[in-house]
Amino acid sequence: MSAAAVAPGSLRAWLLAARPATLTAALVPVAVGTACAYAEGGFRSGPALAALAGALLLQIGANFANDVFDYEKGADTAQRLGPTRAVQAGLLQARSLRIGMLVVFVLALAVGAYLAAVAGAVIIALGLAAIASAIAYTGGPYPLGYHGLGDLFVMVFFGFVAVCGTAFVQLGRVPSIAWWAAVPVGALATAILVVNNVRDRDTDARAGKRTLAVRLGRRGAIAEYVLLLAAAYLVPPLLAASDRLGHWVLLPEATLPLGLRLAVRLPREQGAALNATLVQTAKLLLFFGLALAAGIALGARP
Repeated sequence: MSAAAVAPGSLRAWLLAARPATLTAALVPVAVGTACAYAEGGFRSGPALAALAGALLLQIGANFANDVFDYEKGADTAQRLGPTRAVQAGLLQARSLRIGMLVVFVLALAVGAYLAAVAGAVIIALGLAAIASAIAYTGGPYPLGYHGLGDLFVMVFFGFVAVCGTAFVQLGRVPSIAWWAAVPVGALATAILVVNNVRDRDTDARAGKRTLAVRLGRRGAIAEYVLLLAAAYLVPPLLAASDRLGHWVLLPEATLPLGLRLAVRLPREQGAALNATLVQTAKLLLFFGLALAAGIALGARP
């Protein structure tokens, strides 16, 4: 969405700030966690839908927070190479977006209250931790993303917390398959962040944003990306070898050609050209994740 086509303060400005293209990172873990619950004979539609709503709200709230805090810390400037940020482009006031962030997180807590009634108070603790981390990613006295901890944050919350938490609210426990399934989901979500940080490495360094791509350098970040993709593709064969889900769980391997193309493409591109690589990596997460969810569900044995 071009900033020139968006009126300041409009609904489209809020939609731009919500970054709809990133919401697959909230959808996929819930789909995979729900498939894990189904494989264990514990699928429950109410908690599954609530987990999806909560994940989407947390993602939108985090996007609002990043928009505001990156602008205030000088990481988002007119030289930005990535998609338009609402505050930096003058489409929303920082104060308005802060209020919007608060409203979204309150709604997420309301969803969490329902899930806590279903699965126990631990869900509230997880929800509060997720909100605190979403804010601390770029805000607060020690922003995680500015100290090279963003990759760990994404792996933990978009992988293990989201997948295992979704299974937990339906089953009342976390099955071993959910721990395994969380690895590729978290790895590919982190790979999206790596592309973003490789693209912004120079401007981030000037703004004092010491992402892992800044700390490791371009080659180190590319190596991280390749290792994350390798970890994702290693898990389905391991699950298949366990003979618990049959060969259906190998469905995500059908996306391997796309993964290989991206692994070759990232080292060849720089700057704004990496926006297309970022979009393709997000698509890889979507295709791989939905295939993994389908494989787990189809391979479930009575």
